[in-house]
Amino acid sequence: MLAPESPTDLAQALGDAAAHGRTIALGGNSSKRLMAGPSEPADVVISTTALHRVLEYEPHDLTISVEAGLAWRSLTSLLAANRQMVPLDPPFAESATVGGVIACNCSGPRRRLYGTARDLIIGMRFATLEGKLVQSGGMVVKNVAGLDMAKLMIGSFGTLAAVAVVNFKLVPAPEAEQSFLLPFRSLGEAMAARNQVLASPLQPVAIDLLNPAAARSFGGDRWLLAVRAAGNAASVQRYERELAHITSRLAVENACPETLWSDLESFTPRFLRENADGAVVRVSCTLKDLEGVMAAFEVTAVARAGSGVCYGYFERNEAAASWVSGAVARGFKTVIEFSPQECKHSLELWPAPGGDFEIMRRVKNLFDPSNLLNRGRLYRRI
Repeated sequence: MLAPESPTDLAQALGDAAAHGRTIALGGNSSKRLMAGPSEPADVVISTTALHRVLEYEPHDLTISVEAGLAWRSLTSLLAANRQMVPLDPPFAESATVGGVIACNCSGPRRRLYGTARDLIIGMRFATLEGKLVQSGGMVVKNVAGLDMAKLMIGSFGTLAAVAVVNFKLVPAPEAEQSFLLPFRSLGEAMAARNQVLASPLQPVAIDLLNPAAARSFGGDRWLLAVRAAGNAASVQRYERELAHITSRLAVENACPETLWSDLESFTPRFLRENADGAVVRVSCTLKDLEGVMAAFEVTAVARAGSGVCYGYFERNEAAASWVSGAVARGFKTVIEFSPQECKHSLELWPAPGGDFEIMRRVKNLFDPSNLLNRGRLYRRI
């Protein structure tokens, strides 16, 4: 295994392997090896874990530049010391690297307010199979003109090039936070409350919806709507009044577990540890269609209810495959996001990639015409 210690060395390693026609497996800590497509055997294995420097940090400018192999927890700890953050909340955060989070386009509950990696990255350096380092963007929030090639790397699972350096715009930590866990007897009641929250002056950081099966992890047995408020003290206090009016009940933080959001961020890793044969299905939908998607799950399910992303947790991967087949027939945009490594070749991980898939294939051909890099990692389609 090669572990380049600088972006230049990373580019050289990729260029040397490609020049000899060798297939390449690229990764960091491999914390998300169960995600997307299989990790195919390769002639050369390249790890970014030795690229772990903080290159530039300007707390007053709210920007930071780090290498891709930096541990995600090291990044968040450094920023927390200055009450700043990159609010992506990725699963597997305890072992993930920055490059892995970006390559897999991971996000969590706070996606509702802060968006995804595409909204927080202002620059990137990546290494190509030609042995070159490409700079996209920089350290200024509005400095990208024309095609922002960094956007192509986000969510590409390392199938195009190797992320070497990532520049983030930072977000100040809020003065105060408060969380509310609201139980409902039915999905319809929970959705009605969500709709009222979204239509109100409130702008929650996160709104997650748990079906009764998921609620059991938090000691409940009903539909649960988890709302995370943040801002100054006065605005956070307003949430309690407004939510009490919307839901006709008093929502108090004492009823909300202190570990609620960290538990929701790690819901998927915990499920996979406990279910070796399990699979996680992700459905992307509109806010209007979210109720129908959640109703279709007869298994444990959690939704980013303010973003339109739903997750179904199947204890058997065959059941996930069967559900996805029916979901595609209903027009759902779905993938089997996590599955056992040994089952990935037999599962249809991404059954309906959509009309823009041909463009994705063309981009792959531009970066990697010989199909050497992370073959099949993009849900076995690329």
